[in-house]
Amino acid sequence: MRSHKTGWRRLAELSSLGLILPSSIIVGLFFGYWLDKLLGTHPWMLLIFTIFGIISGLSSLLRAVKKINSSSDKEE
Repeated sequence: MRSHKTGWRRLAELSSLGLILPSSIIVGLFFGYWLDKLLGTHPWMLLIFTIFGIISGLSSLLRAVKKINSSSDKEE
């Protein structure tokens, strides 16, 4: 029974990987667009915060992959 629960948990962890990068980019786009409208600096804040979103998303994605790999190594 325990292997069944870990299988569902692993499936949930793997399915969340597809949302990490796009959600970080969208948050960066939103804040950049909002700051551009607020400060009148079109398109600089949008570009800067999009780059921050990409970097943040990639680092989160790498951390999540390392965590999943280490947990699968411990199970085996």
